[in-house]
Amino acid sequence: MSVVDQPIPSGSRPEATGGGQQSGRAALPLTTLPARPASRPAQQQRQIAGVRREDVLALAGAAASALATTGLLWMVAPFTGIVGFIVVSWCLFVLIYAVLIGFDNNRPTVRDRISAAVVHSLAVVVILVLALIVIYTIFRGAKALVHLNFYTQDMHKTTPLSPLTSGGILYAIVGTLIEVGIAMAVAVPLGLLAAVFLNEVPGRLNRLVRTVVDAMTALPDILAGLFIYATLILIFGLGLCGLAAACALAVTVISIICRAAYVVLRLVPGGLTEASYALGSGHFRTVWHVTLPTARSGLATAVILGAARAIGETSPVLLTAGATFYFNFNPANGPMMSLPLAAYTLVQNPEPNYIARGFGAAVALLVLVLVLFGIARMIGGRGAGQLTSRQLARRMAASRRDVHRYTGRTVAGQLAASADGGPADDYGGASA
Repeated sequence: MSVVDQPIPSGSRPEATGGGQQSGRAALPLTTLPARPASRPAQQQRQIAGVRREDVLALAGAAASALATTGLLWMVAPFTGIVGFIVVSWCLFVLIYAVLIGFDNNRPTVRDRISAAVVHSLAVVVILVLALIVIYTIFRGAKALVHLNFYTQDMHKTTPLSPLTSGGILYAIVGTLIEVGIAMAVAVPLGLLAAVFLNEVPGRLNRLVRTVVDAMTALPDILAGLFIYATLILIFGLGLCGLAAACALAVTVISIICRAAYVVLRLVPGGLTEASYALGSGHFRTVWHVTLPTARSGLATAVILGAARAIGETSPVLLTAGATFYFNFNPANGPMMSLPLAAYTLVQNPEPNYIARGFGAAVALLVLVLVLFGIARMIGGRGAGQLTSRQLARRMAASRRDVHRYTGRTVAGQLAASADGGPADDYGGASA
């Protein structure tokens, strides 16, 4: 309560003066404050980490109740199908779990637990589907994967009735590496330059380039193959070859690299570029020496993601590369096979050995893509400016060499100063 709102004591109120008139200031009205509770009720604390026994029992009980209820429905009602059984069981699980945790928790906790259960269950579904695809592919191609010739031979002497000890996919691996190498040599400079342009140069042309890149990102991959087929093959007469397939892959990958690199460049702190400009650096030197080195790990991740996308493309290669069972190291002359195209063509044959070889090629392609994504994950996991253990060791060794050099200079300066009879400064030289 402020001083103005406080009541004036009766003894201190102004009395009337001569003539029955009060002095100039009138008495202030009395005010009262509403009563406040002495203490508020303690809020219920919510545990946001760890696993409690009540949570485990609620999950187990909800899952068991949902499965039993769905099984009963499938017995008494005309419902069939495993997919419907799983969907109905999941819906009942979420409902029963909400009821169980609602007995002991407040409304915010119930909403938090339900959302967590839904998100985790959907993540489990995605992981199970991915694991099912990988296991099924490995299982179907296991008969071909155990033979060494599968990795060292081609298929030009292999017939549909030949055993798995004859023939391999080395020609497809070589073709994939050649095509992806040419595609990345074209797409990486163009994609990174487009990303730098979008990040550094505003204006109408910037909006146009961004629109084109967004449209190319959503472009179906087969249209890139049709474009290269209509231009390089039909108009310029290049023919079906690995170079045409590499150009189609480059068209597909440029937008992927550009979008990923643009997002990374936007995360570079603006204070770094402002400090560079404040020190007198130009636009080009700031981009080359500040922006790009800061986003180096993210740009490497964008390049590797683009390479993984190019390796798995089938439709552009199907229209432009042709198909062959021979080794071909010349990308500009003759058809060239790749792993996606080899898997596609081999599984179309009704013979079991050809189908096994096709799934084996798919496994090799899967392993190659997973390796690239793993490398991208390791590189992208480090933030801008973070060093690896080897880089940190080299930086510490360089710092120790600098300390020894500075110490040697200081000692030499002191010796020279003592010989000349004058004091030495901090930089190893004699003061005037």
